[in-house]
Amino acid sequence: MEILGISYIEWIGYMAMAALLVSFMMKDVTKLRIINTVGCAFFVAYGVLLATSWPIIITNSAIICINLYYLLLKKN
Repeated sequence: MEILGISYIEWIGYMAMAALLVSFMMKDVTKLRIINTVGCAFFVAYGVLLATSWPIIITNSAIICINLYYLLLKKN
């Protein structure tokens, strides 16, 4: 399936890229981590859809875990 000549897999990659870029414009670290986690989740999905691109999957899964640790467990 394509939208504007771009496959749905590429759209997921573009959404991941956009979310990560937006996250780094946040001044509030909590918002940054939430939006960054969403972007990383899109990148994990993108990696899986690319027939298991392990570097993308592993790196972004690790970042999700780090973000969740700071969002949920380490509240100061």
